[in-house]
Amino acid sequence: MDTANLTREETAVRSAAITVHRIRVELDLTGAPERARTGFRTVTTLEFDATASQTWLDFIGESVDRVVVNGEQRDIAWDGARIMLDRLGASNTVVVDAVGAYSRSGEGLHRFHDPADDLTYLYTQYEPADARRVMACFEQPDLKASYTFVVDAPTGWEVLSNQAPERVDAGLGVQRIEFAPTLPISSYITAIAAGPYARVSGEWTRDDQRIELGVLARRSLAEHVEAEEILEVTRQGLDFFTDAFAFPYPWGKYDQIFVPEYNLGAMENPGLVTFTEAYISRGAATDAQRAARANTILHEMAHMWFGDLVTMRWWDDLWLKESFADYMGAHASAAATRFTDAWVTFALRRKAWAYQQDQLPTTHPIVADIPDLEAAKLNFDGITYAKGASVLKQLVAFVGEDAFFEGARRYFAAHAYGNTTLADLLAQLSAVSGRDMAEWSAAWLETTGMSTLSLQQGDEGWMLVQSDPRPHRVRIGLYGRDGDRLVRRDQIAVDIVDERTPVVLPDADLVLVNDDDLTYAKTRLDPRSLQTVEESLSTLDAPLARALVWSSLWDATRDGDLDARRYLAIVRRHAPNEVNSGLLAGVLANAAFAVRHYVADVHRADEQRAWLAATLVALWEAAPGSDAQLSWARAFAAAASFDDHHAPQVRELLDGHAPHGLVIDPDLRWQLLTALVTVGAATADEVAAQLERDDTGTGRTAARRALASRPLADIRAAAWRTAWEEESLSNDHLDAEIAGFRAGGRRDLIEGFDGDYFARLLDTWRTRSIEIARRLVIGFFPSTSTTDAVDAWLAANGDAPSSLRRLVVEQRDHLAREIRVRAAQA
Repeated sequence: MDTANLTREETAVRSAAITVHRIRVELDLTGAPERARTGFRTVTTLEFDATASQTWLDFIGESVDRVVVNGEQRDIAWDGARIMLDRLGASNTVVVDAVGAYSRSGEGLHRFHDPADDLTYLYTQYEPADARRVMACFEQPDLKASYTFVVDAPTGWEVLSNQAPERVDAGLGVQRIEFAPTLPISSYITAIAAGPYARVSGEWTRDDQRIELGVLARRSLAEHVEAEEILEVTRQGLDFFTDAFAFPYPWGKYDQIFVPEYNLGAMENPGLVTFTEAYISRGAATDAQRAARANTILHEMAHMWFGDLVTMRWWDDLWLKESFADYMGAHASAAATRFTDAWVTFALRRKAWAYQQDQLPTTHPIVADIPDLEAAKLNFDGITYAKGASVLKQLVAFVGEDAFFEGARRYFAAHAYGNTTLADLLAQLSAVSGRDMAEWSAAWLETTGMSTLSLQQGDEGWMLVQSDPRPHRVRIGLYGRDGDRLVRRDQIAVDIVDERTPVVLPDADLVLVNDDDLTYAKTRLDPRSLQTVEESLSTLDAPLARALVWSSLWDATRDGDLDARRYLAIVRRHAPNEVNSGLLAGVLANAAFAVRHYVADVHRADEQRAWLAATLVALWEAAPGSDAQLSWARAFAAAASFDDHHAPQVRELLDGHAPHGLVIDPDLRWQLLTALVTVGAATADEVAAQLERDDTGTGRTAARRALASRPLADIRAAAWRTAWEEESLSNDHLDAEIAGFRAGGRRDLIEGFDGDYFARLLDTWRTRSIEIARRLVIGFFPSTSTTDAVDAWLAANGDAPSSLRRLVVEQRDHLAREIRVRAAQA
């Protein structure tokens, strides 16, 4: 048994026997700037009651040097993941003196040396179970405690944790910071960050409550941080959630820190929220990028209540925090900030993630069966986030917004600082709505799959047809031409349960069967509506209606019901006129994917060239300095890595001959240069020259990717070996090697590694962290012309770890879909 992979059953037994009171964690980070030093001292003191004579603590690190139980030094019984404790009393104090390891994978305490100024930065990331890489702990969400962190760090560093410092002792070149004790929280949301971060401060006040705000980032990125907008969204969010939840923000301060080489979008550590630096643009940024950042800020803020204040008992109920936060991120964006069209991009992009995940053979209910930590790690997916949020949006339409928020208020009041399950939430929603939520839960939270809604016309008139029948409340939108515009003429509300529901519809050029996007279901356009869309999509005024049309077209293309070439023709005709930057970004990404994966092999070269030409034309025709101009420039650079036909035009952009208003910032310059390298039109010397101009963390990652993208067999082979075998690679550098290996879709250069891929899987899963192993398994999955090789591996490895098999099964399903769709169109 892998003792690091905790199970639901054994943690439930531990929870029943242990009551944790206080945990004190002392960390010595003074040696972090020394690159040769791989670890740090960590001393954990745990005070807890026990009804059993033995238990274990979780810790993964370099060594455990001393264990003291109730004042008595004990022999160390540590297997690399668990520290066994015996002869416990009713009340216990345990001290563990150990050495943790600095991380390069983004798990635990991650260390980054900034090449721009040679400064060192640290931050922690734990969810679901990596606090044990920093301290000895009870690594499960239902054993909450009050944590006190004490950190020794170099003088001049910003040192942060969940609470504000209570005492600072300055020494010669070092400082000791002791933070105030936290309120009861789970181990996975404790946090530390340390380094010479640049800080912008602010505050939020409401009545007698005053919350200090902070926005932090590396010094080399400080000039690019849009701190005032971030603080504005933060204040708007605190206003909104304080009113909505009727429970004052409980965590004392609100720091938000942007960190390098981050595995997630963000993490809801109370009082110290971490974000990926991808939300900081080093040059131009679209409004869609800022909207996404605002949405994430509000998503994480919602977690201060959903997840931090009230926490799921075990990872089965992960949705109790993530579905609600995903819903609240969009809802609060639309209700409280300038990004009022948040539900528009949700309809196209977030729900597409959910639909894709829900069509996999590994799909699961929103309330999932999570037997262990490996399963938990893989369930941060489109079901838990976007499907859950979609279903909650439908619930709000069903019970009303007032009842929904009143249920949330009662939920917080009843369970503050505790742990809950689905039943606890349903009890509150049932009480305030006067409806039995059990039936709704059974239909939506405890089932898998989705309906596909379509209209069919026959002798009996119109029928609203749904596959996989379940209850829906929908609005049918009826649109017609008004001069050169397409506008909504009427809307009909319908409740459906059965497979076929008769509806009476007036004549319309376009009919949307999930108008306003109230329910979770794929939709299909009837033939007349599809023809209208082909002709007039970009004249449709309502952005949410356009999002629903784009979504329907994409779903039909993925399912093989709409020829990919027909879809791409619609994109080429109407995307240049799309004024919503969030929709445009999603459509461009989908179109590029369709060219590479859904167009039949015999047509791909022509479609690739047509797409490349279309992106170039749209780039030059876009309004100067507009979001559309930047979006098309990025799309052109991406397309140019698959076809050298417009390499001279790429070179012209790099040489400064760009459309008026287009800023060729460092990131776009790297993208353009990498495209040239990938098609053999630029050299390693040019990469080196660009790196000299942009010798930053981002620049070094981009250079690594560009060099690995060179179209030479020995270069791709070197990238393959580096990614699999160099365990010192950071998570971002690993991604760069994988991207370079696959660059340009050159199967002729890499197909010889297909067999080696499958040969490496089991050992990689056993020896690498789950985050790194997951990147390797997904990133290198071969795009073969049949599923024979993956089918053979699955047949021969039925006893492989279930989480590994899940990843392979999902990649096999993506491949099978692509093969099936292409074959149908050939």
